[in-house]
Amino acid sequence: MKIAYFDCFAGASGDMILGALLDAGLDFGKLKAELKRLKLSGYTLTAGKTLKKNISATAFRVKTTHDHHHRILTDILSLISESGLDRTVQDRCKKVFTRLAEAEARIHNKPVERIHFHEVGAVDSIIDIVGTCAGLHLLGIQQIHASRLHVGTGFLQCAHGTLPVPPPATLELLKSVPVYSTGIDQELVTPTGAALLSTLSQSFDAMPAMRVQHVGYGAGERDLGIPNVLRVVLGDAEHGYESDTVQILETNIDDMNPQFYEYIMETLFLNGARDVFLTPIIMKKNRPGVVLSVLCSPDRVQALTDIMLRETTTLGIRISEVRKRVLLKREIRKVSTIWGEARVKIRTLDSGEVSAAPEYDDCKRIAGEHGIALRDVFDAVKKAAEEIII
Repeated sequence: MKIAYFDCFAGASGDMILGALLDAGLDFGKLKAELKRLKLSGYTLTAGKTLKKNISATAFRVKTTHDHHHRILTDILSLISESGLDRTVQDRCKKVFTRLAEAEARIHNKPVERIHFHEVGAVDSIIDIVGTCAGLHLLGIQQIHASRLHVGTGFLQCAHGTLPVPPPATLELLKSVPVYSTGIDQELVTPTGAALLSTLSQSFDAMPAMRVQHVGYGAGERDLGIPNVLRVVLGDAEHGYESDTVQILETNIDDMNPQFYEYIMETLFLNGARDVFLTPIIMKKNRPGVVLSVLCSPDRVQALTDIMLRETTTLGIRISEVRKRVLLKREIRKVSTIWGEARVKIRTLDSGEVSAAPEYDDCKRIAGEHGIALRDVFDAVKKAAEEIII
């Protein structure tokens, strides 16, 4: 499995990320060809070598000639949908821009659909985000990790006026992401960099175990007291297991109508929860209660917390981080039976051992439609699955 690790000792921006990928071997011509799929004009791209504190790096820059569009989220999502880019690239881009819109909406107390992206919606930021997602796809990167983010300090001038560093939108995007500052009086992490890494990275920690193949450095624009570069390390994971960082949201409830749990669980799943489960407990005064637990990615903490507070009778939510969750490689495939198709979940161990489990909902549907015992359907689907994985 090919992985990318972004070492953010001098922060991160969109052009630094793309510069690092180009420095690590991304073909500039192929990148430009992918970006031409966007119905976007008024820009030119350059990429060249430079030195930052005696470290050779690639400086990727977007030069714009004009851009008078005031784009909202739906404009950008439509631009991506109509691009003809690979579906994986499109999905990644849409997730990044949606997170940006949600962050801006919370900062300015406006509905997401009324948010104008200003600098983030400008051509250069669109190029940075779409280019990064396309570049990772071209390099065959299957998993992304990053270090803690060095964010800087001070103040900056932007379309919203004078803002503290990190800017409010950047900090909103970096909720649940480990950050630090050494007092450098500059904006080191931009909103675009924060959106890309917080959306795409599965962890923010030390470099994962890997066999290094390529190393690249992307140059920032300013000269700092430290090398103003973003380092990316590309390589193969030492094992086939994936890993990510997840958050656990929990609350104890002893005074709510139990009929509500079904609706609450469905709502949480629809809004991005990885898992939702209930645990019976005995609370104070020997009252029976329930622990409502939600597993989610860092970017969904705020939205899911809001749902839990709104839909339950709780007065507070506990939030904790699981710094590393190991995941088996898995995929969903369809198999044929005498009653029609059914889905199976196939998992693969690091040793190469493969096993399959029928999807319960499909087995239940077939059993109901044909008046067959559920266990017979389950056994038939499992047998069909085993034939395709041998």
